[in-house]
Amino acid sequence: MISLRFSATLPQGADCLAIPVAKDGLALVTLPGAPGLVQAAAKAARFDGAAGSVVDLHLAEAGQVFRLVLVGTGTERADDMEKAGAALSARLLTSGETAVHLDLTRLAQRPSAHQVARLAAGALLRSWRHDVYRTRLAEAKKPSLADLVVVGAPEGIEAAWAEQAAIVEGVALTRTLVAEPANILYPESFVARCQKLKDLGVEIEVLGEAEMRAAGMGALLGVAQGSIREPKLLVMRWDGTKGAVEKPVVFVGKGVTFDTGGISLKPPGGMEDMKWDMGGAGAVAGAMMALAGRKAKAHVVGICGLVENMPDGGAQRPGDVVTSMSGQTIEVINTDAEGRLVLCDAMTWVQKRFKPEIMVDLATLTGAMIISLGHEYGGLFSNNDDLAAQLTAAGKSVGDNLWRFPIGPAYDKLIDSPIADMKNVGPREGGSITAAQFLQRFVDEGVKWAHLDIAGMVWAAKPGTLWDKGATGFGVRLLDRFVADNFEG
Repeated sequence: MISLRFSATLPQGADCLAIPVAKDGLALVTLPGAPGLVQAAAKAARFDGAAGSVVDLHLAEAGQVFRLVLVGTGTERADDMEKAGAALSARLLTSGETAVHLDLTRLAQRPSAHQVARLAAGALLRSWRHDVYRTRLAEAKKPSLADLVVVGAPEGIEAAWAEQAAIVEGVALTRTLVAEPANILYPESFVARCQKLKDLGVEIEVLGEAEMRAAGMGALLGVAQGSIREPKLLVMRWDGTKGAVEKPVVFVGKGVTFDTGGISLKPPGGMEDMKWDMGGAGAVAGAMMALAGRKAKAHVVGICGLVENMPDGGAQRPGDVVTSMSGQTIEVINTDAEGRLVLCDAMTWVQKRFKPEIMVDLATLTGAMIISLGHEYGGLFSNNDDLAAQLTAAGKSVGDNLWRFPIGPAYDKLIDSPIADMKNVGPREGGSITAAQFLQRFVDEGVKWAHLDIAGMVWAAKPGTLWDKGATGFGVRLLDRFVADNFEG
């Protein structure tokens, strides 16, 4: 990921210059080189400053050839500024340029510190890549851009950027966790990666198999019993209220670090993608980093149920009955419906321990969600309309969009079991809804709860506005904004 610096003036010899241009605002910009030529080139390219549009030119001035990139900032809303930064980063990342100077001194009216910070955040997020295992990458495909230098930033930029930088770092952590292969990232190493949150003031507690068995977490442990990797329950607590708020907001993440389906084995085609079945846990870890990094004035607990779902001789079988920590029994019809078994025990544990009033779980839970919403929205289920509205609004403001689905007693009968309190899957129809209905049975009376099924959102097969192909970091900015909007005074 590129780094960000600020400079009061444009240094001599800067050979890559970028200028942000608002919608239909090119006439208000003092252009370098031959302004008439630049204007004509922009017109020929149909550049009008639309958010994320780019004109890339090479100009000569005083015997020096330099690169000029005009990048559109649209109406200069926060999302438009992010699009501009992302477009700039995408254009130059492998261009051979090592630094780009974003010159704000040429604008008739400079954007605010918050707008500049959001532009920079877009640039950094779009520059993130996970190339650590690529040893033969062609030179022309290697990232060359290392620095974004903002020239003439407005007053207050340091504080505005500090907040955005924390969020960017949280997203980067989540993307890295999601992108790592399962032989590198498993429950124990996931926990190890999150230890650095202690440096930000996050309290960390880890339960191993023995502690979870003593707590009666038979549903989670049933999933883990086919793997040689020991399961872990990772608990992260940030209290930016210094004890003033007793009950935390709770986030619960599904952390299946690899999902073969267990005995209900998945088809081989595409199974390699199941390294990202811990995307919910990854989002929770990244959100905790963001909140602690920007010193959020809120009390938040993030908990990750971390297991590997494997099909060895000790794996649980279809038809097994397990007893959850809540005491409810579950007939395991399909061992590939494992995420809800992990979440239900994690949810019970965190409710007993912290007595929250608000609990949100995130999980790459069902393929049915991808069938329903594709890769445009995460699914939202909730027992409280106000909570659902708050999450929807938070997601919309940062581009992590959610779409609400129904739950209700009519769906309960679909997961009733003839020999246990419930079964872990219903019929094919309404698969995402019955999964949410299952989880609702583990929500304590009076707890406002939401379930986010983000199966289609944590990984992208093609580049998006703020990411390249691969891990997206979905959920981090959503949770951060949810906390900022509703729990910080």
